Parts: sequence; C-alpha cells; structure tokens
Amino acid sequence: MKIGCPKEIKNNEFRVGLTPNAVQAYVSAGHSVCIEKGAGLGSAITDDEYKAAGAAIVDTADEVWDDSEMLIKVKEPLKPEYDLMRENQLVYTYFHFAADKPLLDACLKRNIIAMAYETVQEGSGLPLLKPMSEVAGRMASLMGGFYSAKTQGGRGLLPMGVTGVAPANIVILGGGTVGANAAWTAAGFGAHVTILDINLQRLEYLGEILPPNVKAIYNDQMTMETYLKDADIVIGAILIPGAKSPKLIRREHLKMMKSGAVLVDVAIDQGGCFETSHPTSHADPVFTVDGIIHYCVANMPGAYARTSTYALNNATIRYGLQLANKGAEKACRENSALLSGLNAYKGEVTFPGVAEAFGLPLKNAADVIN
Repeated sequence: MKIGCPKEIKNNEFRVGLTPNAVQAYVSAGHSVCIEKGAGLGSAITDDEYKAAGAAIVDTADEVWDDSEMLIKVKEPLKPEYDLMRENQLVYTYFHFAADKPLLDACLKRNIIAMAYETVQEGSGLPLLKPMSEVAGRMASLMGGFYSAKTQGGRGLLPMGVTGVAPANIVILGGGTVGANAAWTAAGFGAHVTILDINLQRLEYLGEILPPNVKAIYNDQMTMETYLKDADIVIGAILIPGAKSPKLIRREHLKMMKSGAVLVDVAIDQGGCFETSHPTSHADPVFTVDGIIHYCVANMPGAYARTSTYALNNATIRYGLQLANKGAEKACRENSALLSGLNAYKGEVTFPGVAEAFGLPLKNAADVIN
C-alpha cells in the first residue's frame, strides 16, 4: 500500500503522523511511504532520518495526498486540506467529528474512509487516545498553574504553596486517563486535589493508586458546586467516546468561583465540558469570562511534540500495520477495535456518537464494509 504523511498545518501543531521507527515498520512490511519535506522538524526528526528508514521525501502536501492510498496524520484535516482528500482514500488520524460538522460534511462529500484514532476501542479502553490523554492530563495541571500567575491574569497563587501558605485547590472533573494524569501531576505539586466522577469502581481504584493529597469523590450537582466555590484551578476531563462532551459547568457557575480562577478544558476537542468554552490555540491560548480564565487549546500535546509524536506512534503502529496489510475492510472485519474506529465510510456515517450529534442517518459499520 502507498502510505503518506503530510506536515500538520494546525496552529502551532508540531507533532507528525509518522516516526522513522514507524516508517521502517511499514517499509519492512512491503509498503511504500512518502513524507512531506520538513514534516518532522517540529518533533526534532530530520528528513535524513526518514530517508534512512526507507521513506521518500516529497516537496508538497499535494504530492503526499495525491500519491497515498492511506494517509496518516495527527490532527483532523483542516479546510485547506478538504479538497486534497481523494475518493476511497483511507485517512488514519484524530477526527473528533462530533464537534466539527464542516469537517464531517467534507469527508462525506469526498467519500473517504475515516479511521478515527479517538474511537478505536478495545474492551473499555481507547488505546490510541490514551497516550495523548496522558500528555494532555499532565499538561493541564501545568497550564493551570502557569495561568494562576498574576502576570498571566490569575490570582497570583503558587499551586504548591510555600512554608506557612496553603497550596492551591485543584478540582478535576472526570477520573479517566486525563483526570488521573492531571491528578498525579497536581499531587506532585503538593496541591489539594479533588477528582469528581460518577463511576464508583473507578473512584475506588483512583483512591488506591493516587497520593494521599488526592481525594476521589462521587460527583453530583451539589457536590460539584461545593468544590467549585473553593477551587483555584478546575480541569475538565470528561469524555464520551466519539460524542459531544456534556456541559457540566454552566455560565452561572462562574459567578460562584473565585475571581482569577483558571478553567482548563481538556474536553474541547469534543466540544468542551464548560458552557463558556470555545477552542483556542497555542498562539492565543486563553480568554476570560466573568473573571474566570479559560484555557481551551484544542491540540495541547502539540506543545510537547517529540514526546507526543513518539508516544502516539507507539500506539498507532500496531493498528496501522493491520490496515495497510489487509486493507480497511478486511482489517475491520477481523478486528472489532478497528471497526469501532470507523467513523465515516465512503459517504456514510458509521459511528453512533457522530450521527447523534447532528441528527444524521447512521449506517452499521459492519454492514457497509461487506
């Protein structure tokens, strides 16, 4: 199969879809790989490293898209890339369709095969989302602490405190991979950390593995409002795979919070879990509503690109080889995890959360690939 990897064009997105290690794995399996010139530089990967692994380097993204049966990216295609997609082309990347109707419309119009990293599921796990959730979770506490500085518009509170001065109160909504990693990092600061979740089994597990300065508490409306009043940093880590995130914090909740508190919405890729959120970029990461700072960068792990690129490829290569070796249809028939990743197939919506988000007809993924 002809595999291509273009340079990412999202604002300050420095990750790249393939590492030299992954290129070598595809080439060793009998596939050809082309990489856009300079695609890996943001992750400190040179063109020469790709060449040594067996890839061909081409000058433009157009050449990559035109010559690829399977296109491997990190982030969703953006508007300038819509017309580069080709009919029957397999695009293997994060899509987050439920928060992006124009992207969905473009993919349906172009009749591509959209294999979404974020919904590939094995059991209850999301193996291709997990590595980036780890990065984003750990970053969330760092960013919350950074924007707590008075020079950044915050309350001027050092998250870890000092002798004689209490540390910050950090509240995390959601105890999944993002929430657990945010808590682990915040606990390392020495902050007072509370995770709110509705899954009692998960709360029990978190209580066993996280440090004693982390409390795992069952969430309901009254409990959340109680903790919001004392929160210095709130991290939104809610995930419903492939679907829009529920809005847990409404605008009226901001009025009960401390002025200068920071909201970090890690769920922004799926529409955000704060009513007042909207996507931001690394170039312009925050905005303020009712005195509350909002950090809503939609590609957080792009800031730590090399770590993120290698972590992502470690997870995606196993499934990518199945897709390349067998073709999308056979790979999905033989692996239910990949079938769950199929969000759109040649003009049809094949993932329930995406169809529900926009009231569109849903086709059974198993039926359309037969």
